[in-house]
Amino acid sequence: MTDFSSPIQFGELKLKNRVVMAPLTRSRATPDRVPTPMMAEYYAQRASAGLIISEATVISEQANGYENTPGLFNDAHVQGWKVVTDAVHAKDGLIVAQIWHVGRVSHPDLLNGETPVSASAVKQAGFVSLLRPKREFVIPRPLEIAEIHAITEQYKQAAIRAKEAGFDGVELHAANGYLIDQFLQSKTNQRDDIYGGSVENRARFLLEVVDALIEVWGAGRVGVHLAPRGDEHDMGDEDPRETFGYALEELGKRKIAFFFTREYLAEDSISQDMKQRSGGVPYIANMKLSREDALDLLQSGQADAVSFGKAYISNPDLYERLVQDAPLNEIKFETMIGTNVAEGYIDYPYLSESLAHAE
Repeated sequence: MTDFSSPIQFGELKLKNRVVMAPLTRSRATPDRVPTPMMAEYYAQRASAGLIISEATVISEQANGYENTPGLFNDAHVQGWKVVTDAVHAKDGLIVAQIWHVGRVSHPDLLNGETPVSASAVKQAGFVSLLRPKREFVIPRPLEIAEIHAITEQYKQAAIRAKEAGFDGVELHAANGYLIDQFLQSKTNQRDDIYGGSVENRARFLLEVVDALIEVWGAGRVGVHLAPRGDEHDMGDEDPRETFGYALEELGKRKIAFFFTREYLAEDSISQDMKQRSGGVPYIANMKLSREDALDLLQSGQADAVSFGKAYISNPDLYERLVQDAPLNEIKFETMIGTNVAEGYIDYPYLSESLAHAE
């Protein structure tokens, strides 16, 4: 029977178990977006996961929407991440880089005065996360076609740097209202050129970027993160089942390694439609899963692996705790975000002292 400890092959990625560490923004990189030794310790502590998906990592300075998130657009970033991947591999772990452009989910104060970019000039409701004093989002600038092509190349260069840094693959962040999602969903894409209108056009940017990543890594080491619920950053689509189903059909043709979605469990889950239409692309389920929910998804075959986010913040040995049905540490929400703060980052206790002192 499939359970947490069952190994699985995702393309060229051989997972030792079915528990995946979700990407988690922690803002512990330097102001220049260089990963730190403390980040290496954090990821190495969690290397018993079948797969670690790194925190979202920007592909350029223009791609940024948060302070102190890491980057993959210069040599210093590569060297910083190399320390992280070496530490994970020393613990027999597997780690892929999640590469990211936030699009309109930013502010000129984070972009050296430049206007954030998007598919169309559609303003996001609300305030920019973590900026103080609070600032409302601004109307983004629609990207020119030549700029779209240039950003596709930036994704490709980030994938090349991820390989140089020792990652085992890449996951494209195409979810949660960030740039590629802004092209994919109809609420934020009001273009009338080859990147707007029909679902085929709105998915064009996503698929062009995926093709660029495949050129670097091969399809078997490329994953894609999608968000069919559209409940982050003021998103929405007129027909999400068709939009995301089409996207997965096309990704299935490319035989990518996996797709990952954040979606509450439901009988009418869009993710289940996506899995059926993907032609067998492995599916990682995520979103407020209990241990029982996760086991049910695995044992029923509704998901090929299960992913946890907040539980991995406070439990470096989450995989072992899930297998043993052991209690979990409580999370310290006040220290989730914070540069150079070890508290609530690398100081959560292991289930046993033997694990805590393992080399």
